[in-house]
Amino acid sequence: MAELESTVINTNVKQKDPSTALVVAVTTRAIFNLEEEHKLYLEKGKEEYTRHQQANQDKPLPPGTAFAFIQAVQYVNKKILESNPAERDLFDILVLSNNSPESGMRIINSAKHYGLEISKFCFVSDEDSTQYLKSHGVKLFLSADRTDVCNALRRGVSAALVFQQEVQAPSTPLRVAFDGDAVLFSDETDRIFQEQGLEGALQYERAMEAVPIGEGPLKAFAMHLGKMRKKFGQGESPIRTYLVTARSGRDMGVRAIKTLREWGLPIDEAFFMDGAPKGPILAQIQPHIFFDDGLHNIQGAQNVGVPSAWVP
Repeated sequence: MAELESTVINTNVKQKDPSTALVVAVTTRAIFNLEEEHKLYLEKGKEEYTRHQQANQDKPLPPGTAFAFIQAVQYVNKKILESNPAERDLFDILVLSNNSPESGMRIINSAKHYGLEISKFCFVSDEDSTQYLKSHGVKLFLSADRTDVCNALRRGVSAALVFQQEVQAPSTPLRVAFDGDAVLFSDETDRIFQEQGLEGALQYERAMEAVPIGEGPLKAFAMHLGKMRKKFGQGESPIRTYLVTARSGRDMGVRAIKTLREWGLPIDEAFFMDGAPKGPILAQIQPHIFFDDGLHNIQGAQNVGVPSAWVP
């Protein structure tokens, strides 16, 4: 299978150790706005797309949804290395692309143009590029392709689907917001809510209050983020994390808080929305990325210009 992947190492960026680094893989359509090019690919085919990319290889692509997140991640690395130049627990960014290396030159040039510290560009000719995530030690995968995301989640890798949107680059530090159920936590209470309604879910939560909630698809990524955040005191951390959940604080917040404490996962701020729209609070937080399993919440976040990623 190895011949299906061609990796270009970025020699301008210090290579990280994948066994200690928090490896984030992004697809080209997640990091850059390639909507016009993707349309060309679908309508005219691969050859026409490749021709277009080669002809425009020196023209930088506009930023995409995950662009500001990658920039903020670089800021975290800079701050970590300032406090300890020997630190190996850093973010490592790689691009996973279905482009050929020929058409991928524009991707590499665009990253260079914006000063993005991407350590590797992996060009994969295979339909399912997610089979390479584990071998690269990937802890989070961001893609604009739903099939890719579902395949990654099936392989046990934290993954989310980004929708193309205009994103204002918020300032540092890195701010990451998570939904609770079916994102940080398992969907056990969600399932009871679907079957037995709110009263059934409340009864279940009360009965299970002392038992930590099961792990959700993004727990592993959040835990690694928390580990990096603990290297700094509260005031000077370049990472801030938020829980923005539809749970009510009064009835269903206790178990969520106890679970985070049990996991040893530090969260800077928790918002228990009790079913209220999340958009207004996200507009206040201005996260670089917001993870949720509800498409209506993703839509609400997009409406206030917050970069969002759906966990299907």
